[in-house]
Amino acid sequence: MNEKKLVLIQTALQLFYSKGVNSVGINEILKQSGIAKKTLYSHFSSKDDLVLATLEYRDSIFNQWFKDIIDSEELGENAILALFYGLDDWFNNKVPELSPFRGCFFINTAAEYSVTDSLIRQYCRSHKQAIRSLIKNKISLFIENPEDVSSLTDMIFMLKEGAIVSALVEGNKNAGKACIPAVTKILALKIN
Repeated sequence: MNEKKLVLIQTALQLFYSKGVNSVGINEILKQSGIAKKTLYSHFSSKDDLVLATLEYRDSIFNQWFKDIIDSEELGENAILALFYGLDDWFNNKVPELSPFRGCFFINTAAEYSVTDSLIRQYCRSHKQAIRSLIKNKISLFIENPEDVSSLTDMIFMLKEGAIVSALVEGNKNAGKACIPAVTKILALKIN
């Protein structure tokens, strides 16, 4: 990727994530990045194009981190628990590649776009579907019944999403660990 394009994406992501997409103007991104407006528009036809690029960039970083977390344990059950310990690290700013915690960039961005079929909302939805698939794939390693895999995936996914929202909205930096007892009980019910 072109170096200036990458700087624009990284700068925009940092600003969008910390302040919100609608609170950041193009001029602020240009000032912070030190890149000319003409260069920005040679890479992105609109602010929405830049927002999409930041979503793609964050998606690649987040998904790799998430995959590394759930792949860190060989046993599927332990991988699911590792996910919530990983969330706890993120909420407590122990994951440098995800920046200081300010909630889920995809939830935050989707909330700023009211048109449900916009490309931006579609991208946010596809990110969530990819994360759900990673969870489902891990669960399918230790649960055989497809219906049980689907229901357990839904439960774990919703606990994960709820923990993220609780960490942001309530400031509950222990929301990841707080899910562990529920996850343990759910896993015990589904495995036995």
